[in-house]
Amino acid sequence: MRRLTKAERRLWNAFPTGETVDLGLFTIGTSRAAGTNAPTDGHTWGRERSIRAEVIAQLLLGAHDAGTGSVPAVRLRGARIIGQLAIVGGTIPHQLILSGCHLDEPIRFTDSTTRTVRLTDCHLPGLSAGGMRVAGHLSLSGSNITGTVRLNRAQFESGLWLGGTKVVADDDEGWALYANAAVVDSGTYLRNADFTGGIGLVGARLNGGLFLQGATLRNPGKEALAADSMVVEDVMRCTDGFEASGCVRLRGARINGTLSLSGTIRSPDTRYALHASHMEVRELYLKPAEPIEGVVTLAHTTLGTLHDDPATWPEKLRLNGLTYQRLRGSGVARRIDWVSRDPEGFRPQPYEQLASWYLGDGNDALARRAQLAKLRARRQTQGLRVRVWGALLDVAVGYGYRPWLAGMWFTLLLTLGTIVFSLNPPKALKPSESPDFNAFAYTFDLLLPIPAFGQRELFDPGGWTQWLAYGLVVSGWILATALIAGATRILRPQ
Repeated sequence: MRRLTKAERRLWNAFPTGETVDLGLFTIGTSRAAGTNAPTDGHTWGRERSIRAEVIAQLLLGAHDAGTGSVPAVRLRGARIIGQLAIVGGTIPHQLILSGCHLDEPIRFTDSTTRTVRLTDCHLPGLSAGGMRVAGHLSLSGSNITGTVRLNRAQFESGLWLGGTKVVADDDEGWALYANAAVVDSGTYLRNADFTGGIGLVGARLNGGLFLQGATLRNPGKEALAADSMVVEDVMRCTDGFEASGCVRLRGARINGTLSLSGTIRSPDTRYALHASHMEVRELYLKPAEPIEGVVTLAHTTLGTLHDDPATWPEKLRLNGLTYQRLRGSGVARRIDWVSRDPEGFRPQPYEQLASWYLGDGNDALARRAQLAKLRARRQTQGLRVRVWGALLDVAVGYGYRPWLAGMWFTLLLTLGTIVFSLNPPKALKPSESPDFNAFAYTFDLLLPIPAFGQRELFDPGGWTQWLAYGLVVSGWILATALIAGATRILRPQ
């Protein structure tokens, strides 16, 4: 290694005690915008503020013996790091703390084992740390990163912090943060971060929760968040101004706590805007700031409790296979509209699930409405003859869920027949043997499949009233058939 410069000698001497070496004025600003506190002119800093990356690597790997009674560490503020800081497959027993620094090249810690690494309010062109194991935490908070952060298969004992970090993807696939199969034993904090490119958390296990409050994810036409089969203990929060331009994909994820989504998701040009199928969530708060732009699927997901708001129900919503124990929020009576928004057409299961929940909640009338809505929706998918018969059942008795309709129609027809036959009585077939004509009893007999008063067989209507009599007989059979069909629906177990 070449002779140490003055700045490097200061760092070398400070390392054994872990003292912070301040190489220039650096003041953290008050701006909350992601990455804005990182230096913008670090590439112009001269020799007096520059440290070679190889010097830092040598210190981290034990090139300078530490004295007893102290904790050695590399702590730098306001420095320019020249060259690539690369420790691949090594063991780093000391902490690396950089604040307000500018790094000329991406960092490489692939398959390394380290203590805590903090790169706060720094400017760097990327981080490659796949398979990294951190006995502590990794912090990139406040930094401006102009390249992909790769943390796939990495493990963190005390958390992953990217609060207020700005990351712009540089790879062909468009990933800003690629952390598939990562394991974080404490919280994963991405609050107020700004990502241009996708976030990959496929198969990740986040044991202390995932916090995306105020984060912005930009990957239009692609996946803003890909987290298939992710496991989150405690909570996942996409709230407080969270924005995603691109698909939020959580297929098969398991949230052993609460998933809160109250931000904004816009992805009309992908298959789904929110792909949350085959999930397991104890409690889901789906209350976006505005209706999600694009298709939302909760198909085959299992929920404990769902909290939502009719004002922000998505226009296109797939619920086939969704099961839940409780529904919370306003619009209980409007849920029938909620289950009928599948863009691929009629699916019976969402109606059955809703009816089952209504029954369990004590809303028998709403359960019948849900079943009736299911049959009406199914009718639109069937052949002409089935649709005609279904329409008759619907009008007559509401498919059996409105049996009072049969009584109404019977009363109307009975009244009509009584009036008409009172004004135009039929002639008796055997005048000497026939009883006195009773228009009410005669109409009643016409409407019943089995006569009750014996009037129908003794009198014969003439002219146009004959057609009315035929119509009453047919109507009576239709009503009787509809009542029998309805009774089988009412009496069958729900």
